Amino acid sequence: MSDPYESWQEEKQSAWLYRVVAECERGTTREALFNELAQAADDQAEIWLAAITQKGGQPPAAFRPDLRARVVATLTRRFKPRAMRGVLAAMKVRGMALYTQNPPHPMPLQRDDIGKRHQNGAAGNALRAGVFGINDGLVSNAALIYGVAGAAPEPSIIVLTGVAGLLAGAFSMASGEYVSVRSQREMFEYQIGLERDELEEYPQEEAAELALIYAAKGMDAAEARRLADTLMQDPERALDTLAREELGLNPDELGSPWVAAISSFAAFTAGAALPLLPFLFGYDQALPLSIGLTALGLFAVGASMSLFTGRHALLSGLRMLGIGGAAGLATYFIGAWLGVSLG
Repeated sequence: MSDPYESWQEEKQSAWLYRVVAECERGTTREALFNELAQAADDQAEIWLAAITQKGGQPPAAFRPDLRARVVATLTRRFKPRAMRGVLAAMKVRGMALYTQNPPHPMPLQRDDIGKRHQNGAAGNALRAGVFGINDGLVSNAALIYGVAGAAPEPSIIVLTGVAGLLAGAFSMASGEYVSVRSQREMFEYQIGLERDELEEYPQEEAAELALIYAAKGMDAAEARRLADTLMQDPERALDTLAREELGLNPDELGSPWVAAISSFAAFTAGAALPLLPFLFGYDQALPLSIGLTALGLFAVGASMSLFTGRHALLSGLRMLGIGGAAGLATYFIGAWLGVSLG
């Protein structure tokens, strides 16, 4: 169970931020929605206040937004709620799903249906991350290897540099992914814990908030309220829906931090190893072979990206080849110039 004082502070902070968002949406239909959500948050804060006084606790002091909330409010006014929706969701401002331009989800009929509508999207995100990880490793290590090759063509130096670049980049990518996914998961776990407590404390108020969000997405108000009330009959289904629709969180996209780190490490390593292989095996014409393998890899990565961009595969492949080739040529000639200048 959450600390009632903390929950009171969270609701008052949410109400204050709702009014900031409503101010940004002045003159639109969303202004009324966020003002209503602000009032609902104030009402829920009163419920927590009543719980405090019933237990004989001292009422909290008058609400004052902390530094974090004031910074978020300033950024929201400057960049508008759509750009700040991720930060606002982390601050427990509900309704950010309105800015994703997605229609309201149909109600799952069985518990097994929860999250199924997002599974393909999560798989697509994982595939996209793998493709971009390979691309990062390929371009960065190829540019590094060719820069060194231009300055010092000794194979031993190139191999040492390439292996160092591969390991440094792979560990950097892996640690970054771990921290990112771990932070996302911690934020989700915190927010979902608050939602669980609120569902237990005032389910009808939560249903009313959810109905407001569905109505703002274009659903008939009476149908929105009926759907929200039906969802509240199953606590697990209700919790899943509240996380998606009120907080804009998708539990299915928050995988294991270790899986993310290992996958990122593997993808980067696969890309970074490609331009290094001819040097590792000691081929006589290692540099031309490396350039050829890198060119094929760049084209293949670019063509694969067309799966996500919708562009023609040939054009995407050639574009990636041009970008990566320009990077490799630039570093090679810079390396050659530095080698002559320093030599």
